[in-house]
Amino acid sequence: MLDLQADRVMSLTEWENRWQENQIGFHQPTVHTMLKTHLEKVLSGRTGVRFFFPLCGKAVDMKWLADLGHIVVGVEISEKAIRQFFEENNMTFVEEPVSSIPGAKLFKNLEKNISLYKCDLFSFSSSVGGQFGAIWDRGSLVAINPKDRKRYAALIMSLMGSDCSYLLDTLLYNPELYKGPPFFVPDVEVHNLFAHLTASSHQAWANIREQDGKQIKKL
Repeated sequence: MLDLQADRVMSLTEWENRWQENQIGFHQPTVHTMLKTHLEKVLSGRTGVRFFFPLCGKAVDMKWLADLGHIVVGVEISEKAIRQFFEENNMTFVEEPVSSIPGAKLFKNLEKNISLYKCDLFSFSSSVGGQFGAIWDRGSLVAINPKDRKRYAALIMSLMGSDCSYLLDTLLYNPELYKGPPFFVPDVEVHNLFAHLTASSHQAWANIREQDGKQIKKL
């Protein structure tokens, strides 16, 4: 059963098209309850934490964290999603090229300290955006093509500072009934991908799972 989705591939163009055609059932108009519930565990008393949002879309969670005084950095392939984030939140932004990533753009709101990179996630690195004190992975691991998960995990771990907390939200469902995305990522694979983190006393590990068939159907 675990191999049913192994060869499933979504191209970057397909993801961009979803945004262009407004097929964004994965977007939530309110701050994710999981983030609210576990924020104190993620922060561990820290303030002004640098949060990384892989495949950020136009998540309202980003402004919520920025309003709390945290620094937000996101990566998203869809320029439309990034522009909508700033426009829908009535935020001004500046736009500039990213010299180290051909074709990439950086959109920044200086007042709220939000920086969103328009590029392929796998083009991003710590040399571009530094390391982070927290990573909020809501729907990113489950959107990555199954064949790229090890590469993804390696990237995520390379972006983690020594005190980084990684909050991961995935879904459980029967992959025989749905081809994805979002993809089915079993517990054992999550722990294998991030075995280095779970074995380290210097990393905070929060692995939260929910089962939501309605959410899967509408994507």
